[in-house]
Amino acid sequence: MTTTALLTDQYELTMLQAALRSGAAQRRSVFELFARRLPEGRRYGVVAGTGRVLDALADFRFDDEALGFLRDRQIVDAATLEWLASYRFSGDIWGYPEGETYFPGSPLLVVEGGFAEAVVLETLVLSILNHDSAIASAASRMTGVAAGRPCIEMGARRTHEIAAVAAARAAYVAGFASTASLAAGHRYGIPTTGTAAHSFTLVHDSEREAFTAQVRSLGAGTTLLVDTYDIRDAVRVGVEIAGTELGAVRIDSGDLPLLAREVREQLDELGAYETKVIVTSDLDEYAIAALAAAPVDGYGVGTALVTGSGHPTCGFVYKLVARSSGPRTSMVAVAKRSQDKTSIGGRKWALRRLSARGVAQAEVVGIGEMPYDDGDDRALLWPLLTAGERVYDDSLLQMRDRHERSVAELPLQARQLSRGEPAIETVYERAAPA
Repeated sequence: MTTTALLTDQYELTMLQAALRSGAAQRRSVFELFARRLPEGRRYGVVAGTGRVLDALADFRFDDEALGFLRDRQIVDAATLEWLASYRFSGDIWGYPEGETYFPGSPLLVVEGGFAEAVVLETLVLSILNHDSAIASAASRMTGVAAGRPCIEMGARRTHEIAAVAAARAAYVAGFASTASLAAGHRYGIPTTGTAAHSFTLVHDSEREAFTAQVRSLGAGTTLLVDTYDIRDAVRVGVEIAGTELGAVRIDSGDLPLLAREVREQLDELGAYETKVIVTSDLDEYAIAALAAAPVDGYGVGTALVTGSGHPTCGFVYKLVARSSGPRTSMVAVAKRSQDKTSIGGRKWALRRLSARGVAQAEVVGIGEMPYDDGDDRALLWPLLTAGERVYDDSLLQMRDRHERSVAELPLQARQLSRGEPAIETVYERAAPA
């Protein structure tokens, strides 16, 4: 096991030390992870990374090496090291399941436990959910405008090697069909794809020689990259070699809408009616939308996807919203009041308010108890960990299905790429006084 315990900011452990001394460490506490706002111009966000959080939490143990590092750096005192040596999260965690859409104020993760055991999780959960949800949110916009045409994740060469694997997973949750990353395919079972780069053509003495070698090796169903030299010549040579059973051609440069139409016409003239046209070349959701009327069969997306298409983080925060005053006292709401960063205190519950036709109308957040359900609404918070034991373990296919259903129930304006407000408003309901 490789511990994840040091995926932690130092102030979490210095707070822990001080809380152990003050006696506040064992106070029952509720932390919530949420976004105060969506990234500029976005109409909705998509949750991804919840399963990875739970995987990381299972390995959140301060082993001898981690404790030795903290001791050698004198980051915390001996009493705190002793407490950390036996750390196991024993509380409850609720959250939005992966693939679900979210809005400002949505309580995406609710962590209940002692202050000490919950506060040390801040950086771990924020780093995973901020990254994965940013990728899934961008991917959702891309698959939305692709309108059923498959999107291929191919961004590993444009980001950190570990982030690339997480990005492929998040993109798959949000509807991408496959990935070029073998590590993502191995770890998560995501379908993988890939054939050849321009270097393969250039290393041979001619395009014909390169295509012949590729077809002999990979079969007529392979995808030939046709823009190394002259696209029209490449398409003609490719069909001569592979026949009309050629699987696909890929265009990676130039005026993609124009070239796609020209290549489609040429393929049809050659009798290669079933040969697909795949386009790549720095695509984002806007470029994909511009190709909607072009005869394109699939999109390969790299840089824009793995950087969140301009928004590489969701701006999630992890805040204490309720605590007890002692071991047997009731919970009291607490909240930050500073300007521009106000939080709403109290443990939250959430549901998606739907019309009789199943269209989302509001994100309703109940403070202190579940908001009123008029019969058409849908609860959003699921138990993830109960008394320290994992109770959530959806498959990626279940997450993909949830994403599709969640986006489908949003109002039509949610799928617009133009800048605008969140697709539905967030409404807070407070529990009636006892």
